[in-house]
Amino acid sequence: MADYIYTLETRLSPDQQKAVALVQDAAKAAGMNLYLTGGAIRDIITGFPIRDLDFSVQGNALKLQKDLERAGAVVGDADAETRALLLTLPGGVRAEIAMARSERYDKPGKAPQMAPATIIDDLRRRDFTVNAMALSLNEGSRGLLMDPFNGVADIEAKVIRVLHNYAFLEDPSRMIRATRFATRFHWPLEERTQARYEAGKENGYIEHIRSSSIGYEIEQLAYEDDPQAVLKAYEKEGWLKVLNPRWSTAKVDTAGLGALMKTRQQMNELGYTPEVAPAVLYFLTERLGDKDISDLRRAIPRKDLVEAWKDLDSNAHSLAKRLTGKEAATPSRTWQLLSSARPEMILFLAITARQQAVAQKIKNFFTKWRQVQQKIPLPEMTELHITPQMATYPKIANDVFLLLLDGKLRSRTETLKFLKPLAPPPPPPPPPPSAKRGRGKAAAAAVTVVPPAAASGKPSKGKGKSAPAVAVPIAASKEKPAAPAKPAVPTKPVAGKSAKPAAAAKVKKPAKARVIKKPSKPARATKAAAKTKPKIAAKKKKKKKKKK
Repeated sequence: MADYIYTLETRLSPDQQKAVALVQDAAKAAGMNLYLTGGAIRDIITGFPIRDLDFSVQGNALKLQKDLERAGAVVGDADAETRALLLTLPGGVRAEIAMARSERYDKPGKAPQMAPATIIDDLRRRDFTVNAMALSLNEGSRGLLMDPFNGVADIEAKVIRVLHNYAFLEDPSRMIRATRFATRFHWPLEERTQARYEAGKENGYIEHIRSSSIGYEIEQLAYEDDPQAVLKAYEKEGWLKVLNPRWSTAKVDTAGLGALMKTRQQMNELGYTPEVAPAVLYFLTERLGDKDISDLRRAIPRKDLVEAWKDLDSNAHSLAKRLTGKEAATPSRTWQLLSSARPEMILFLAITARQQAVAQKIKNFFTKWRQVQQKIPLPEMTELHITPQMATYPKIANDVFLLLLDGKLRSRTETLKFLKPLAPPPPPPPPPPSAKRGRGKAAAAAVTVVPPAAASGKPSKGKGKSAPAVAVPIAASKEKPAAPAKPAVPTKPVAGKSAKPAAAAKVKKPAKARVIKKPSKPARATKAAAKTKPKIAAKKKKKKKKKK
């Protein structure tokens, strides 16, 4: 079984991961089971960009609104009928949280009868198999993939298949959605799905489409990577007239739309992630009349998107005015102004600016001025101990960059002259190691080698090899030296018995003497041989007397 939790964590962006955790905490606090569903699961498995997050909860999703707003979410729409929330979570993450429900259609074109249901019933009401999957985010079943209609197999086969025979009749907007998915993924409709699609076109199912579905499809156009291609497919199939009778590809600003997508890609490479949906709708409807544009805006369910679309022109005009005033009189001031502006405004103004000075400043912001950052002497700053660990490092680096931008620091020498007073004092040298004092020092320094026999107080006998010498420390200078050992006094030998040497004088142990090891094996063997030799000599003398 695939590890879908690992796939989820690796495919989602950091902001999307935080959004999942935020919704998960809110659902857990409300005691609701939570599932990631629909297009999010499809895009995670296919590897396509994850546009938004779809959640299903077993309960009333509207109860989560206050907790999510306190956490920084912006509610675009709250549908009391479906008990669904359209949100923009922190980080610009779009999400929808809906109640798990069942739907029953009494008549085509009429709203279905809804009722709270299990997650399996919720998947059964959906449009296509690739969208009818759910991933559990609950304790005890986290990571469990529910795929009752084998959507993973259709993803592998790269086909679009409806769930049941009456899918297009019950909700005609699914035909528009099928065209959009086929254009985006370049996947064909499954054979039976294609037949039902053609039957729906011939029998005029689209006449029963609901107005809420029209608004949803207009909104989804704004989030497509290639909206112009989808618009052309809509026009070919006849769906564009359904969205608005006077809308056509001729009403689209094709050049502006192409420049928008190209500039967005450049900004993405520089680390910016502008929200392009309002600008996409602006260029898709550039040549439509005001009334038609107003009708399209009224139909879109996500009101925050509509407001951003409305304010696009006025906000861009305000930014252009600031760029031509004293606030942007120098390159450094212009840089600071554009750095604090919303990326969406910079993106839109870069395409629509009519003043050459404004367009040039935005171009420099993306190209020429960024090359100046490479002139900051980072190795020399490290040598001066001006490192990112300093609390003032960001300010110092920014000040150097702005001075370079304005030409006030023209060479590396001038830059280093500016940096030296800002360098922190060098760290103090490490303290010297503390010297040993007292008896321990004298005992460690003065060590003598003493024969093992003398150290043990017993002389070794025989001709064998003596035991190895043992190192014994000499007493400290304040103590009296040990008395020398007295010489051993030999005794007279008794016939038939081996002579035993007199005991050697006991040697006074020096202070803190080390433990004396036992004599080695050769020394013990020599001692044993010395004991047996007198006995052998006595036996030989007895034998000689008998022979005489």
